[in-house]
This record gives sequence, structure tokens and C-alpha cells, in this order.
Amino acid sequence: MKTSMIDSGRIEAMISQLKAAATRPQGGLATVAADPAAVAKPGFADALKASLEGVNASQKAAADLGQKFALGDDKVSLSDVMISSQKANIGFQATIQVRNKLVSAYQDIMNMQI
Repeated sequence: MKTSMIDSGRIEAMISQLKAAATRPQGGLATVAADPAAVAKPGFADALKASLEGVNASQKAAADLGQKFALGDDKVSLSDVMISSQKANIGFQATIQVRNKLVSAYQDIMNMQI
């Protein structure tokens, strides 16, 4: 695997791109100001679904890297495979903890007396 250093010219180019992106006006502001009721507000279910899809994608990427490494792909190093699988594992463990907290909160609500 060949590694290359990032030179200062590339860093400066990236900074100038970020500055240009920051000065551009955000799209869709006119529609928000014209009709605020038409814009859907993101809810907890949407955030949870997006989070689960992100964890699923990271697990698939880790499995794909592991398979490529096992098949002898020279572009994939063992460290890349291990880092990817650990990121997927951390995301999965965080998802488990969120699930446990949700179940606990549900049980607390169900045990409340009315």
C-alpha cells in the first residue's frame, strides 16, 4: 500500500473551497420563508432511522473490506480492515445502548400510575 503526504498546496486549496462554500447562500431559504408549514420537521423516528441506516452501512463496509482483504486485494490493508470493523462495532454498541434506554423509558412510562 502506497501512502502519500498531503502537501501544503492541497491543504490551501481545500481551505479555499471550504471558504467558498461557507460564503455561498444556502438553497431553499425562499421556500422556507414563503411557506413554513410545507417544510416537514425532522422527528425522533427519522433521526433514529437515519442512525440505524448509518450503522448498517458501516457494518456492510467493514464486511466488504474484510472480504476484499481475505481475497488478497493489495489496495486493502489489515489496519484499514481493523479500523473499519472497530468503527462498526462502536456504532453497533451505541445503538444497543440507545435501544436499552428506550426500552427502560418505555417500561418506566408503562409502570406509571395514572
